[in-house]
Amino acid sequence: MSRAVVFVHGTGVRGESYARSFARIKAALPGGTQFSGCFWGATEGARLSAGGVSVPRYDSTRGERDAAAEEELALWAVLYTDPWYELRLLRYAGDEAENLPPGAVPPAVALRAQVEGFTPSDPLRTELAAAGLEQAFGEALTALVASPEFDDAAETAALDPVEHRKAVARAVLAHALVATACAIDGETRDALVERLIDELHGYGRGIGDWLARPLKGIAARTVTSLVGRRRGSVTDAVSPAAGDILRYQARGAGIRDAIRQAVTDSGAAEVALLAHSLGGIACVDLLVSGKIPEVDRLVTVGSQAPFLYEIGALASLEPPDPLPGHFPSWLNIYDPRDFLGYVGQEVFPGRVTDVEVDNRQPFPQAHSAYWDNRAVWAAVGEFLA
Repeated sequence: MSRAVVFVHGTGVRGESYARSFARIKAALPGGTQFSGCFWGATEGARLSAGGVSVPRYDSTRGERDAAAEEELALWAVLYTDPWYELRLLRYAGDEAENLPPGAVPPAVALRAQVEGFTPSDPLRTELAAAGLEQAFGEALTALVASPEFDDAAETAALDPVEHRKAVARAVLAHALVATACAIDGETRDALVERLIDELHGYGRGIGDWLARPLKGIAARTVTSLVGRRRGSVTDAVSPAAGDILRYQARGAGIRDAIRQAVTDSGAAEVALLAHSLGGIACVDLLVSGKIPEVDRLVTVGSQAPFLYEIGALASLEPPDPLPGHFPSWLNIYDPRDFLGYVGQEVFPGRVTDVEVDNRQPFPQAHSAYWDNRAVWAAVGEFLA
């Protein structure tokens, strides 16, 4: 019998981001796998029909701080919002001025010359290109050199400015990632940072004690302040994702019909649905409502379906009713740092297998980084075998 894998995307996904996810998944599946997608965002996704006239100003919100053991994740959470954050703190990191040897170039001048003249090695270029960041990396480096934050940070550079070089590397990569909205996994990001730090002679990617101490408080205040000043842009960024969830709860039949049609269009006798986020909710609702003979496997990734069932908000099934007997085998993959990913084996005993993975990203990046995680594909490959 022929088998197909049908990808059902999640919240907030539109044309370009769908194409990137589709390409990543297709490349990760074994060669020869029949693969197709259900791009429901084009027709069923939420939109601000009146141009956002309903959005007022709002007060900054509060949230739990990251644990001390996750300082690097806390730092990346801030850098994704403000790539120059670490450079700003470096203005206060300098010790007393060092005595320069006769004829020595001042550290600020040397650091600027190194960064301005930096050319990535061929291996780094290859890795950047593979991550879709090569062009954005060059633009980020140009932006950093032109920034006043870099000028101020350079003034505190030591004779061997290791921490400054690390901060430059993280800033450039963060700027490139934000500009492209690339959802790479933490391992890929860390490998790029480590290679860049090495080429800048920064020696190891860990953050210095000078940054770790103030990170919790300053990072939290920085994020809160920035978000508070940018509600319009934040709304533009998050309304597709939040709106898709709300729209699905009110008018979800369109997405479920699109999934059913994608299964039919695959023409396969056996279909595995591979669903992310809200796509997983829609697939669960569809498969609860009636048997689809072709679908014998369901893989949900970062899905909220178990949580919605537990609180009585799953459209197709109300607790304590169990999953129907015709419901297919279900693999549910989640990252504990993905606050939109939930576990199902306790709410659906014996009917779902949960697999925990680590995307090595803070939230919300963790929610979009599954497709580059080798552990995800190991679990999927075993499940579909």
